[in-house]
Amino acid sequence: MIRERKQTLKISLLFLDALAGFLAFWSAFVLHFYVISPERREFVMTDGLFAPAQFFVGSPELQMLLAYLPLALMFVMAQVVVFLAVDLYRPLQGRQSLRENLAIVRAVAIALVIVLAALFFYRGQSYSRLMIGYATVLSVLYIIAGHGLFRAALSYLRGRGYNIRNILLVGTGKNALRFIQSMEQYPLYGYRIRGALGPKTKMPKEMATYRIGDLKELETICEDEQIDSVVVALEGASKELRSVVDFCYREGIDCRIIPDLFDLVTHRARVEDMNGLPVLTLRDIPLHNGYHRFMKRLFDIVFSSVVLILNLPLFVVLALIVKLSSPGPVFFVQERVGLDRRLFKLIKFRTMTVQEKNRSDTTWGSKNDVRVTPIGKFLRKTSLDELPQFLNVFLGDMSVVGPRPERPHFVKQFKNTYERYMLRHSAKAGITGWAQILGYRGDTSIEKRIEADIYYIENWSLLFDVLIVLRTIPSMIKNPGE
Repeated sequence: MIRERKQTLKISLLFLDALAGFLAFWSAFVLHFYVISPERREFVMTDGLFAPAQFFVGSPELQMLLAYLPLALMFVMAQVVVFLAVDLYRPLQGRQSLRENLAIVRAVAIALVIVLAALFFYRGQSYSRLMIGYATVLSVLYIIAGHGLFRAALSYLRGRGYNIRNILLVGTGKNALRFIQSMEQYPLYGYRIRGALGPKTKMPKEMATYRIGDLKELETICEDEQIDSVVVALEGASKELRSVVDFCYREGIDCRIIPDLFDLVTHRARVEDMNGLPVLTLRDIPLHNGYHRFMKRLFDIVFSSVVLILNLPLFVVLALIVKLSSPGPVFFVQERVGLDRRLFKLIKFRTMTVQEKNRSDTTWGSKNDVRVTPIGKFLRKTSLDELPQFLNVFLGDMSVVGPRPERPHFVKQFKNTYERYMLRHSAKAGITGWAQILGYRGDTSIEKRIEADIYYIENWSLLFDVLIVLRTIPSMIKNPGE
């Protein structure tokens, strides 16, 4: 339901943001050339490649406007493209959050980088970088203000009853309550819940204020309340479902059904059409998309290559220290479980004394593990023992960001103890991850680690990966390895 009106609001906001960016650019133009630095007007070039000013004869002011027109269009188009690319127009909630404002700042900053990069290669005409800086700041302010005004105007129109769709819920159980709570987060979309029909038995106490009758009153209430859409949220294999659907078809009322699989379906669920057969995918993971996998792999290759090249001298020094500090090999190689439950060989600098493989594979590490060598303690505290894992990333066994890989012995234990543990293997194992950023590394809560890993997998984006990488070093200082 939200998706239908989201497209309309998305187009409206996109047009509003483009207008705000355009106004911000020309406001910066006036501010720079007519208020702060009017003497700079005489240095404005009106000729050059793709400069429309050279084809017109007019006043100097008109010549200046025409000279900066291509830059204005580039400035606005870059912002529009970035806003769409970063999915800035998510479902519009009632209040303008700090997160939304920060997303606007980030998107405008990315657009600025694109514009400056384009100007670096364009030598046809010289533009004021300072004016572009003013335009960027004003663009952020105008767009944030525009979103606030858009919300206020839309809220006013909804309050006056403009384009409101009345919804009637069939069902008084937990699914109905969850639907109501979800819809209340998006009042600007114009859906008004008129009430719910269903039995009082097993009804959550919060539903008491919404229940307006029994199912037998469906026809009367639909007529009296001018219902536009009926949402069926019956629990269990209900016999009434068929009759409700038939009634809606007969009366031409829009009908939606909430499947009684709520506890199994995540927020990433989607329905696919396979030759007319609807198939419900319970977990629509972003990294199942081929384009997303390509972008993540490209990021892994570039990042791991840079790290390995820049740290080659450190790599050699640490290898010598490990070799000389205690008897045994430089590297510790161990089987771990990765993407799709496949095994791979994880590489680390050795931080423990050499021991039997069976003991190493089945013994859980701890903070004061006696097996750790003196140099091993330092490597673990600084996480330098994990530097060779960038070889795993470069070879494709791991990713820079992802759930931490575990040994097969413990995976077999955890999957029988923790219900959703195996969902962690829906993505490549990573050197760092969302769980590590939140402090769940080493001997910490497995439940919290699983929860954080699943959240990362279901909400993956390239920007999320970059954010985690940027937050890794402060997190390591706050929660050093063991």
